[in-house]
Amino acid sequence: MQRIFEAILKGNLLEWANEVPRQGDRPVRVYVTLQEEPSTLSAEFRRQRIVEILEKIAANNVFADISDPVEWQRDLRQDRPLPGRDE
Repeated sequence: MQRIFEAILKGNLLEWANEVPRQGDRPVRVYVTLQEEPSTLSAEFRRQRIVEILEKIAANNVFADISDPVEWQRDLRQDRPLPGRDE
């Protein structure tokens, strides 16, 4: 039966948080799932940063040299004609 033990990974060592698995001196195969830490930034702060970045992109007019956006996308993705469809 598979059992789950909580631990904290520090470098290449596991520090058991609660119950310690009984293994004796023999090696035991383990699988570690890393838990994502919740962001310390507020949703409002992240939203504001995204708005600022998009405003900078718009102010720099980075896509001004693209005369035909469809052709630009085809070149970028290296589109090919699909069988049975007209171009």
